[in-house]
Amino acid sequence: MSTGTTTSAGPDRADALRPVGRPGRPPAQEYRPLLGWAVTDALTVTRRNLVGQLRQPQILVFAAIQPIMFTLLFRYVFGGAITVPGVDYVDYLMAGVFVQTVVFGGIATAVGLTEDLASGVVDRFRSLPMARSAVLTGRVLADVARNLLSITLMVAVGLAVGFRPDSVAGLLAAVGLLLLLGVAFSWYYALVGLVVGNAEAAQAAGFLVIFPLTFASSAFVPTGSMPGWLRAFADNQPITAAIDAIRALVLGQPLGEVVPVALAWIAAITVVMAALAITRYRRAR
Repeated sequence: MSTGTTTSAGPDRADALRPVGRPGRPPAQEYRPLLGWAVTDALTVTRRNLVGQLRQPQILVFAAIQPIMFTLLFRYVFGGAITVPGVDYVDYLMAGVFVQTVVFGGIATAVGLTEDLASGVVDRFRSLPMARSAVLTGRVLADVARNLLSITLMVAVGLAVGFRPDSVAGLLAAVGLLLLLGVAFSWYYALVGLVVGNAEAAQAAGFLVIFPLTFASSAFVPTGSMPGWLRAFADNQPITAAIDAIRALVLGQPLGEVVPVALAWIAAITVVMAALAITRYRRAR
């Protein structure tokens, strides 16, 4: 007895349900919701990306070395020359390091995507009856898992060099905010990878925006020490908003508007970059 499954080239179909039973079954046949189809495909691609990362542990190791070096450099080389009123510098520093770790780490999305494009893997995905958004969503979800590992490592490093969060609840809330920030910038890096199509160019193009945003912020020094024009920029950009919110959460400072402002930036970046990346992916041939 033969069985069959009705499939489609992607989720852009007029009907909202995907039949998975035999063609001749009565109207009570089983249906698979379109949303469930997209989620399953995204999780499958996520697993594929995670397995690929685990097979290249040297990439994870080298990705972890950079934030550790920044922590040690600013803690023991520059820390003695930097004074932050009302707080130990190591406690001030770690919020910036956490955000830098997540934002810089997203470059793996751009590089991985360009490698898939160059190897023809993406073309194979396009030929399969799978959700078109799954390739990008799966890459972003894999970044969430990697970011969680990176954040856990940096919390341990911070504790080793004297970082003392105010409460466990505040630290966990900060981790949640960091993961959301990672999702937002993963979509940015996905767009970069789709636009440039080359791993080396993707690294350069990604850091061209992220590097000045990170260092012209409140990550390592208070913005009050900057020239007026630079301070105006630093105080009104997404990296500073995220760092200030993380710092308030881990140090038990008054939250005020810092968390809502950070969430607003994260939501805006996610929506805009995801829309642009998915549009670019669908138009690419």
